[in-house]
Amino acid sequence: MPFTKFTNLDFDQIRSQIKDYLRANSTFTDFDFEGSNFSVLIDTLAYNTYITAYNSNMIVNESFLDSATLRENVVSLARNIGYVPRSRSAAKAEISFSVQTNSSSTTMTLDAGLVCVGQAEDTNYVFSIPEDVTTTINSGVATFDNVDILQGTYLSKQFIVDGSLDQRFILDNSFIDTSTIRVNVKTANDTGLGRPFTPSDNILNIDKNSEIYLLQEVQDEKYEILFGDGYFGKKLSNGDVITVSYIITDGRDGNGATSFAFSGRVSDNLGNPIVPSAAITVTTDRKSQNGGDIEPIDSIKYFAPRIYSSQYRAVTARDYEAIIQSIYPNTESVSVVGGEELDPPQFGQVVISIKPKNGDFISDFDKEQIAIKLKNYAISGVNQQIVDLKVLFVEIDSAVYYNSSQVVDVAGLQTKVSNTLNTFATANVSKFGGRFKYSKLVQVIDNTDNAITSNITRVRIRRNLKVLVNQSAQYELCYGNKFHKNPEGFNIKSTGFSLTGKTGKFFFTDTPGEGDIGVLSVVKEINDDGQYEVAVKSAGTVDYAKGEILINTIDISATDKENNIVEIQAFPDSNDIIGLKDLYLSFSVADSKINMVRDTITSGEQISGVGYKSTSSYLNGALKRV
Repeated sequence: MPFTKFTNLDFDQIRSQIKDYLRANSTFTDFDFEGSNFSVLIDTLAYNTYITAYNSNMIVNESFLDSATLRENVVSLARNIGYVPRSRSAAKAEISFSVQTNSSSTTMTLDAGLVCVGQAEDTNYVFSIPEDVTTTINSGVATFDNVDILQGTYLSKQFIVDGSLDQRFILDNSFIDTSTIRVNVKTANDTGLGRPFTPSDNILNIDKNSEIYLLQEVQDEKYEILFGDGYFGKKLSNGDVITVSYIITDGRDGNGATSFAFSGRVSDNLGNPIVPSAAITVTTDRKSQNGGDIEPIDSIKYFAPRIYSSQYRAVTARDYEAIIQSIYPNTESVSVVGGEELDPPQFGQVVISIKPKNGDFISDFDKEQIAIKLKNYAISGVNQQIVDLKVLFVEIDSAVYYNSSQVVDVAGLQTKVSNTLNTFATANVSKFGGRFKYSKLVQVIDNTDNAITSNITRVRIRRNLKVLVNQSAQYELCYGNKFHKNPEGFNIKSTGFSLTGKTGKFFFTDTPGEGDIGVLSVVKEINDDGQYEVAVKSAGTVDYAKGEILINTIDISATDKENNIVEIQAFPDSNDIIGLKDLYLSFSVADSKINMVRDTITSGEQISGVGYKSTSSYLNGALKRV
């Protein structure tokens, strides 16, 4: 009898194996042709075997975290190692408003629940608060300053403990922001909603009297509340009333709301509603931001093992990456640099830079909240410093040659190249530790369309200097990549700025020295022909080997770019660029130049090539950045 493999998942292969088995068995004959009745039985048996094998294979795959595909199974496997996937996060805005009242009450309370309606991209979203906010009434006016509101609908649900072993406390709604969950337990001796229970993500420092609850995701992206058993956490008694309030949110769709209309409810110190004596005008202190969607499956697979390996302690860079993703869901990318890697070394320090999903910078408030939460995971003697994002921009100046006989719309081809470069940037470059690979780039450009015959592409790098206007200050810019050094200078270029007490437009440029150190100067543009005069001969230094620019004390009164930005570019020594340490590498296609050039030889316009237009592979010596 022939050896039979039992791992096939293909119907035809299974069917063929059954026939091979029957051929080796002389008991059965007249089966090996399609018209036989026995062939129908073989097909049925093969089909049943195929379904069984498929199901068995899927069961095995769904039993392991790295191969599971169904969210319910991925969440269950992550639960086994103590990982709770992050929920949707409500977009948060900050508002202020005043309420005029004729009430005799000394205080006014903004009740938990609906507060106002905000507009983002022509769509209205409701904003709520999970807890009451109380303020005093002075001269008939109650002022609510800097109130944090969350996008979503406020809901509440009650459970009565019946003591049964199979009782579960599952919240009915999906799309819950778990950070807004409030749990109160009312016993027979309690009044109101009872005593508040606090969330816990582990059983450390918990005893039998700890009033805590645990949270876990279950089917259909819903959540279950778990309470103690009398050993780890307080055990509930029969008849206890559990009240759970929470906010269901639209996630990242709620970002960007800037205008709000009040729709909330205010009450006096006795809980009675107050009717305002005048219309309420809402002032927006901060637009809604940081809304996010529920953690996707691939993220759970990546971070669950890393959170488990860290044991809720921030020691390695990967520990910090996993923990920060958990406590600040709006994180797109994280850079963690130990103090020993800094120049000069700062032992006992950890420098953290975070790239949020919806912008380039995180607010001071978010920095403070992240730092507070990190202290729960940090080891003694190590200080965490959260710094602003440092972006190293990569730009190109590309001459793209094309066969005019194959192109009708040159502008359309140029747009196609730009779109291809944007895809390349997102997939390969823009991140901490990202790498810009020149050979891959020129290949991507050439492969954009069959009409493209070649490209001559030059690379430059840029940092944005945020200046302190009308203040004397020193600055340091690190590029993390070696600079190209042209002995004639103009390796460093900048956008224009004004100096306090001086007239005219000024720019930064460099004068190379004998070694790796050059002089940074401030020059004044005389005319549009590139003529200039030196305003400050020694305004700083340029370290070509390290890729650093140090600017001495300078007082800048205005900048050509918005937001007090001076763009300072350099030409890299290598066309391959890396985002070193805490530098976020960003391929800026919008600031790049794509020049379409007719390839007259390929198109047959000039066979001899006498009039062929060539493009220099080297950089220009112009004064300023354009």
